[in-house]
Amino acid sequence: MAIIQFNKPDLANIRPQNIRQRAKNSLLVIICGIVGFAGGLLGAQVNNHGGIKTATTAQKQQYVSSESQLIAEIAKEVGASVVSIDTSSETNVTDIFGFVFPQRQSGAGTGFIIRDDGVIMTNRHVVPAGTQKVSVTMSDGTRYTDVEVLGRTAQTNSLDVAFIKIRDLKDKKLPAVTLGDSAKMQVGDRVIAIGNALGQFQNTVTAGIISGHGRDVVAGDQGGNTENLTDLFQTDAAINSGNSGGPLVNINGEVIAINTAIAGGAQNIGFAIPINDVKGLVNGVLSTGQLKQPYLGVRYVSLTDDLAYQNNLDVTRGAYIVPSDDNSSVVANSPAQKADLKEKDIITKVNDISIDDKTSLTSALSQFKVGEKVKLTVIRGNETITVDATLEAAPNE
Repeated sequence: MAIIQFNKPDLANIRPQNIRQRAKNSLLVIICGIVGFAGGLLGAQVNNHGGIKTATTAQKQQYVSSESQLIAEIAKEVGASVVSIDTSSETNVTDIFGFVFPQRQSGAGTGFIIRDDGVIMTNRHVVPAGTQKVSVTMSDGTRYTDVEVLGRTAQTNSLDVAFIKIRDLKDKKLPAVTLGDSAKMQVGDRVIAIGNALGQFQNTVTAGIISGHGRDVVAGDQGGNTENLTDLFQTDAAINSGNSGGPLVNINGEVIAINTAIAGGAQNIGFAIPINDVKGLVNGVLSTGQLKQPYLGVRYVSLTDDLAYQNNLDVTRGAYIVPSDDNSSVVANSPAQKADLKEKDIITKVNDISIDDKTSLTSALSQFKVGEKVKLTVIRGNETITVDATLEAAPNE
């Protein structure tokens, strides 16, 4: 996920989030950039011989050819909107004698154009705090060096997202992607990933399927830093460092997720942020030029059948405000505290939007603006109540 130096493919730990404790049962993860995935055949028509269904070689070749052509067309169309991002930063390093000296670092990642005037979406860890210079290279080789960071989500925020903008296009219009509806994606749906593999192989294209959704993981680097990522798509991605921030695309050529992390100790397990979770941020950036995320102020997990069983809950879907030893699951002075939300509350709706395995609390809140009042449907113990909360701007750092 988000804390990696892209000039070298570091490995990091990733763990399924536990309600009380998220620091066990680790998998190695590269917080890099994700993406891709192994191909497979589309469903084939078959002949029935003695009750066993088989496909002829000619039929198989036909389906492979058709799929290959579709992927090629999508890669060509969407690839024009995918950019390689190079960054440089300077940090202070202390040597063994205690002397502090500056050290320059470089990184590489991926992004995609969301508006024709040069606004680009990527991962926060592609352009982390401290980044001094950013350059963008288009698929045709055109390079822009006058690039500004419009904003990035806070390091503690589960959405690993940032926005950058090319400052002077000299009235040139760039090709922008089309954003799809991630809520419509089903396990098994075909997807295509495009990214700057290993920070040097620009617009690498891979293909696969959605392997799962609603994944909550903890990702970290070898330095012991960790970040929580929630409500992720899982894809059978052939992952490479440098693909972070690239688009995951459906067969209609629409971006349905942002490639973000991979499980380095496993085969073809990658993770991507559903695009619906960030549409509110996109709308805010495009309308104001600033990144302002609606903020409720709770620490939660998305309920599944297993989590509900483990915690003796009758409700199996919703945002469960996890108990904590220091009572920090409802953030002090947050809209949630002002609305009197409590630990062990289960938020099942935001206005008329149900919180379920397709729509997380984060995704639902992203559809509203800072300053808007929302009605939350909450299960508390054996009763269902409604509370009003006025959303505030999430802290940026």
